[in-house]
Amino acid sequence: MLNIKNVSKTFNLGTVNEKAALKNINLMLEEGDFVTLIGGNGAGKSTMLNCVAGVYGVEAGNIFIDGKEVTKLPEHRRAALIGRVFQDPMMGTAASMGIEENLALAYRRGQLRTLRWGISHQEKELFKELLSSLGLGLENRMTDKVGLLSGGQRQALTLVMATLIRPRILLLDEHTAALDPKTADKVLELSDHFIEESGLTTLMVTHNMRHAIKHGNRLVMMHEGHIILDIKGEEKMNLTVEDLMQRFGKASGEEFANDRALLSE
Repeated sequence: MLNIKNVSKTFNLGTVNEKAALKNINLMLEEGDFVTLIGGNGAGKSTMLNCVAGVYGVEAGNIFIDGKEVTKLPEHRRAALIGRVFQDPMMGTAASMGIEENLALAYRRGQLRTLRWGISHQEKELFKELLSSLGLGLENRMTDKVGLLSGGQRQALTLVMATLIRPRILLLDEHTAALDPKTADKVLELSDHFIEESGLTTLMVTHNMRHAIKHGNRLVMMHEGHIILDIKGEEKMNLTVEDLMQRFGKASGEEFANDRALLSE
């Protein structure tokens, strides 16, 4: 479903600030894979997601989604294939528009625009049913402006929007990092529900080792632009934070030193 082949990305190429963020990366996700992606600051995690989404171009390599090469496609041309939830709850929604209006925009993602105006009764019923499944009472606030919602409510809404039209690949970019622990756990619970219910192929960046181990069927760790660990199956199910830190040290030759990941353990 996602195939990243020999991809390299360098920022500020040819300048004194040149930084190689991805170095000949190879990663393949089969349909239905839920991969958690973890690593220290500057490891290349978010850069990889941005390259898949088309935010950044790449100097070398190829990216395929559902067998279609998208390496040269701009971000908006990939929109019909990708669902994404960002770290910042303010992104991914239009704050000045109502909840149902935001959902309607997501429902029409990748479609040709027409002069038809408004949201049909059938669509409203669908949106209400989806919001009801969140257990946050948003189904009774359909016309409220999204800017009035809390961070957790916005992330839950963005998750619904990202999965409303089943994407070929779902990208979750530290989508709980800005939330308090209780709200983060709720959003992750909702994420698991939507991913499992629709069988979504998912790549989730997280700084939290506990979350990386608990969620998904594969764990990929990056270090200085390289993939150094790819753990799956029973091996991942039996993994502990201590095991992961030891394996990181063995693979990288360094001690894992990311305060955010260690403190949130």
